[in-house]
Amino acid sequence: MKADRSVAVVTPWYPDSQVTYAGTFVRAKVEAVAPGCADLTVYHLKSWPVGAVGAPLDANPPLMDLHTRLLHRSAVALEASAHPAAKDAVLYRVPTLTPRDTAWITHSDASARWMRAFLQDKPIEAPIVHAHVPITGGWAALENARPDAMVFMTEHSSFLDKVLEQPAARARYDEILDRADGFFVVGEPLHDRIAAAFPHHASKLEYIANPIEFPAGIEPPAADLRRWLSVGAFNERKRIDYLLEAFARCRARFPELTLTLAGDGRLRAALEALADDLGVADAVDFLGSVDPDEVHGLMADHDLFVHTSRHETFGVVVVEALAAGTPVLVSRCGGSDQVLRGIESDAGALYDVDDDPDVLVAAYLDLRERHPEKTDVLAARERLRGRYSSETVAERHFEIWDRSNGGDR
Repeated sequence: MKADRSVAVVTPWYPDSQVTYAGTFVRAKVEAVAPGCADLTVYHLKSWPVGAVGAPLDANPPLMDLHTRLLHRSAVALEASAHPAAKDAVLYRVPTLTPRDTAWITHSDASARWMRAFLQDKPIEAPIVHAHVPITGGWAALENARPDAMVFMTEHSSFLDKVLEQPAARARYDEILDRADGFFVVGEPLHDRIAAAFPHHASKLEYIANPIEFPAGIEPPAADLRRWLSVGAFNERKRIDYLLEAFARCRARFPELTLTLAGDGRLRAALEALADDLGVADAVDFLGSVDPDEVHGLMADHDLFVHTSRHETFGVVVVEALAAGTPVLVSRCGGSDQVLRGIESDAGALYDVDDDPDVLVAAYLDLRERHPEKTDVLAARERLRGRYSSETVAERHFEIWDRSNGGDR
């Protein structure tokens, strides 16, 4: 452990009792690096939308003044005792009032403002600051770090295109890239998007994946790919309707198939109605949102993980499935292409993003013919463990932090 490896993490995403799955990948990074830090403090800038739609925050001065005073009084550390890997980390929840608008520049400004209020105009003490989501957490870190601190940040956001469409937010992002001492992306799609938008900063971009746990004692995968599983939000990007259509066509040929959907969202009622219309409601289990700690066991209890996203910045759930020893059937949505490069056939199968469900059906039929004789899920798992384990990701952070912080002292 470096004696001077004192780190602060600034993030708008982190699990809490209301939304246990939000920002689990940020918590995973905290848990991965915490044992190698002299001390680690997490500032969770949790957004609280307030006011009328389109109204600026300062439209209600008494509310702003009250919140500032309450932040000063509530600056009490909460030990992250629920997460053993980060038992030495301190977690602060910072309620961050944000306007009800879609202008990312105002959300960026609000993040820095309430971080400053919480700190009572004092800088973050740590010499190393690592922020997540640059437009909000990153700006808050840069504006509140002490002058000699090294400030790094990681971009995960699938909504980055929407940020860069806004001129003010795009200019802010350019400034963030310029001021950051290190800038990391979790997948190639984000690297390519940022490098194309800001070619003058392309050399600053580095790749560090989200860490995944690889438990010991994994059973060999099932020979029959009967029990399908999907884990993800019920939104247009995840294409659960497409999955249901393809599943219904496969089940017409193989009546023993079942599908478990772990997730929730505003499309749930429509998806349940679709399952009924397709005649597969009796074979589809809508679990609702699942606690992140339950995902590994859920994946291990199924024969096949099916992922239908239109685009992803990284394939966390794909790696999690293989970490559980479960073969995967995954769309070429960007992040998964990178994750499975070189191990596609061993891990399961990739298929093109297409609106025709028969593309997924054909991929399933091909995988069903090949598996298990012509797949090697455990070999694929071992390859991924070398790339994405918590130990690997932590060491990559330490290498960069220590190099930038002057090396050994």
